[in-house]
Amino acid sequence: QVQLVESGGGLVQPGGSLKLSCAASGRIRNINAMRWYRQAPGKQRELVAAVTGGGTTNYADSVKGRFTISRDNAKNTVYLQMNSLKPEDTAVYYCNADFTTTWGTRVDSWGQGTQVTVSS
Repeated sequence: QVQLVESGGGLVQPGGSLKLSCAASGRIRNINAMRWYRQAPGKQRELVAAVTGGGTTNYADSVKGRFTISRDNAKNTVYLQMNSLKPEDTAVYYCNADFTTTWGTRVDSWGQGTQVTVSS
């Protein structure tokens, strides 16, 4: 009913940049908060960045000043611009969003994840 599809992951050298995208589709009336999480091997999934429906953003301390979350409501898409990447940013990155469907129900949905590897 509601799907999230991520793209943009890959291998990058330390200090490099990547931009992740996450496109939502389905029976969407409204997209509320949109978030990026990540999970490194052997670690718990952690919140990286979030943006509300009104555009308010917040970030994990570890990525402040390096990552920027943004959204294009016309395209139902959220982005994560990642600059000055470090090896410790290596993880699978997941998109998450809170929707109101056309039936008026609230749905929390996850993407399939995209691998980001920072290595020389």
